[in-house]
Amino acid sequence: MAKPSDYLKPSLLRQVARLDLRARFIVEGFLAGLHRSPFHGFSVEFSEHRRYVPGDDLKMIDWNLFARTDRFYVKQFQAETNVTGFLAMDLSASMGYTRSQEFTKFEYCICLAAALAYLMIRQQDPVGVVAFDEKVRHSLEPHAQRKQLGAILGLLARLQPTGRTDIRASLDQIASMVRHRSLIIVLSDLLPPADSPGESIEQDLEPVLDGLRHLRHRGHDVIVFHVLDQAEAEFPFEGIAEFEDVESPERLVLDARGVKQAYMETLAEYCDRIRQECFRWRADYVRLHTGMPFDKALTSYLVSRSQRF
Repeated sequence: MAKPSDYLKPSLLRQVARLDLRARFIVEGFLAGLHRSPFHGFSVEFSEHRRYVPGDDLKMIDWNLFARTDRFYVKQFQAETNVTGFLAMDLSASMGYTRSQEFTKFEYCICLAAALAYLMIRQQDPVGVVAFDEKVRHSLEPHAQRKQLGAILGLLARLQPTGRTDIRASLDQIASMVRHRSLIIVLSDLLPPADSPGESIEQDLEPVLDGLRHLRHRGHDVIVFHVLDQAEAEFPFEGIAEFEDVESPERLVLDARGVKQAYMETLAEYCDRIRQECFRWRADYVRLHTGMPFDKALTSYLVSRSQRF
C-alpha cells in the first residue's frame, strides 16, 4: 500500500503530521485514565457462567440463575469479531463554513475522524472511510494494520467540502455498500438540502432521519457527531445582517436581533428531534460546535460510551 508521502504534496504532508499528533494526543490522554475501549461490547455473544468472585462486576451476575441455585454466578461473553468501523465524512459545501476563521466544521470533523481512526487501529479494529455529498465520492476499505492510519490521514487531508447535500441518498448508498454489521460514525452538520421544502421541521428532517434509520435497520451500530459552527449554535449576529446559503444562490437580509429567539428555538427543536430519534433507534447522538475543544469533547463522549458497555 502506498504511503502518504507517495501522493501528497509537502504542505499536505505537514497537515497529515499535525493530524497524527492531534490524534495521538487525544487518544493517549483518553486511554491514560481508562482501561477499556469505548467500542468493546459492540459485537458480543454469551459464552458461559462461572462462580462469582469478589471484585467481579455486579452487573454481570445472573439473578435468574441465583433464584434457582441460591448461588452467585456471573455471565461471561466473548467477542464475535473485531469491530469494523467506517468514518462517514460529509463533503457538502456547508461543512466549509466558519465565522471565526479558525476551524471550519469540516476541519473540526477531520480532527475527530483522525482521533477515532487512531483509537480503532490502536485496538486492532479495522477502520475505513467513506466521504459523501450527494453520493459517496471517496471510499477506503477498512483495515487494522498500522499503515492504514497513514492511508486514512492521507485521504482526510485531501478531502474538500464543495458539494451539494443529499444525506438520504448518501447514507442509503453507504448502507448498501457495507454488507456486514459494522460501526458507522457519521460526521456531519446534518443540514437538509438547499432545495428542501422547508415548511416544517419534520419536512426538513425527513431525509436526514430516513438515511440514519436505514443504517440502523441494516443492523449497523451508529454514532452521529452533529457538528455545527459556533456561530450557528449561538447566533452572535447583531443589526442588519445578510445570510447566504453556501449550496444555493439564496440570500436573506434580516434583523439579526429580531430573529435570534425564533432561530434558537427552531435549532433546538431540530437537534432535539434528531437526538430523540437516535435514542429511539439506539444510536448515539453527539451534538458539538466548533467552539468546543475537540479533544475534550471527544474524550468526554468516549468515557461516557465506555461506561455504558
